[in-house]
Amino acid sequence: MQIDFKQLSARDRYKLVVASVVPRPIALVSTVDLAGQPNVAPYSFFNALCDDPLILAVGINGVSVGAEKDTAKNIQDTGEFVVNLVSEDIAKAMNISAVNFPPEIDEFELAGFTHGVGVKVQVPHVVESPISFECREVSTVNLGESKNIVLGEVLLMHIRDDLIDMDNLHVDTPAARLIGRMHGAGWYARTTDLFEMPRVADGRASDLLRKFQQSKADR
Repeated sequence: MQIDFKQLSARDRYKLVVASVVPRPIALVSTVDLAGQPNVAPYSFFNALCDDPLILAVGINGVSVGAEKDTAKNIQDTGEFVVNLVSEDIAKAMNISAVNFPPEIDEFELAGFTHGVGVKVQVPHVVESPISFECREVSTVNLGESKNIVLGEVLLMHIRDDLIDMDNLHVDTPAARLIGRMHGAGWYARTTDLFEMPRVADGRASDLLRKFQQSKADR
């Protein structure tokens, strides 16, 4: 089956992509407006894109054409935001913060989150999140119709004490119990069902390449 996306509506393209690109990590993005009013909302068009500089990318779709999300406007105005990762423990509160409440509503308070004081930015992080990244906007790609991709450089990391061994910077990732978005509305995945597959060693890679080249030569 081949599907030409140019022949589909935006809604149908969205439906196919979010059901296929899974699981997607969740960025619970906190921001403040110019008056200092906090906002927090989740986005699953999100990932880490570069390690040096360390860049996180968040795709922010508007509420509707011409109606930009508070998150995007706040980042545009202040140049700062925090990406809070979502654990199973705060999943229900995250879901509450996804509602499009009026700008004057503090979703932190409504969802039951605690304001954590920013260190490098003037934006609170979610204390209940196991891991948070304070970010400064590097650039924003405007895709029209109130759709933006925000690139932010990580300035500082908040991590729960029991998740980090500072002697070797080892993070106990499974203990964070992070969740991801799956297909359709309301479906999520846990990150506790794991399997290990070590990378192919250099010696093994050389052996595979030699056998591959020999098989081509024998054809």
